[in-house]
Amino acid sequence: MTLKQLQYIVTIADTGNITEAAKRLFIAQPSLTAAVHELEKEYGITIFFRGNKGVKLTPDGDEFLGYARQVLEQTKLIDARYTGEYKGKQRFCVSAQHYSFAVEAFVELLRAFGGDKYEFHMRETQTYEIISDVAHLRSEIGILYMNDFNENILKKTLKDNNLSFTRLFIAKPHVFIGKDSPLAGKKALTLDDLKPYPRLSYEQGSHNSFYFSEEILSTADCDKELVVCDRASLFNMLVGLNGYTICSGVISKELNGPNIIAKPLKVNDHMEIGYILPGNIPPSLLTREYIEILKRLVH
Repeated sequence: MTLKQLQYIVTIADTGNITEAAKRLFIAQPSLTAAVHELEKEYGITIFFRGNKGVKLTPDGDEFLGYARQVLEQTKLIDARYTGEYKGKQRFCVSAQHYSFAVEAFVELLRAFGGDKYEFHMRETQTYEIISDVAHLRSEIGILYMNDFNENILKKTLKDNNLSFTRLFIAKPHVFIGKDSPLAGKKALTLDDLKPYPRLSYEQGSHNSFYFSEEILSTADCDKELVVCDRASLFNMLVGLNGYTICSGVISKELNGPNIIAKPLKVNDHMEIGYILPGNIPPSLLTREYIEILKRLVH
């Protein structure tokens, strides 16, 4: 294996086409194909499915790509440390449940470390996808929550994927509602207060188990259910339909505006919110900086 071969794999994955990748790399297509075959033979895996419409990563290839990106990024950091010059774009990716503090920290990191060239990804996504992203090194860090209800399942899933979980803070359950909701005048809410109103939750895809729900108390009975895929839709329905969602209560008015408010929920529960990292790879400089920003914001 060589660094050049790793760059070949990354470029092919980015373009989805051997011919286009060869042009970008200024290499003959047969030479590029031979280099990929040589790497596949060395490790006994198939990295790409090849078809008439281009190439697609295999499951083994998807995992290999994550490692390749990490190695190339670390090589750039070595160059920067000892030559004073960072070659190429700054790259960083976070996968998280829908927490405004995670986005706020992401924005702050980008402002501080983005530089002239960068490619940063902020993936607000499904719980299982967060775990998969970090396990396959598509993201450097993931952010999610645990509590007594889902802890055993999530910890087993993390262990199976060689991931670690570190707590950032413990939050008492809150309810997000629109500022003009009929419930807005109450200092705190009960589950009975919420019954007449639609409950909003985030779609969890094929892993739509209660244990992977982003919202606590997901098994509580509710007559009116609304399921969405993104934060904007959820917030619009909170306001437009007098809906609610159960959450951590941490919200950034700067990012999310003044129309959403948080009210304490009178239940005996909690949310242990933290970050997950690969168990066998030291966090990068940007990952460490992002964690420090998170700690400061949630303090």
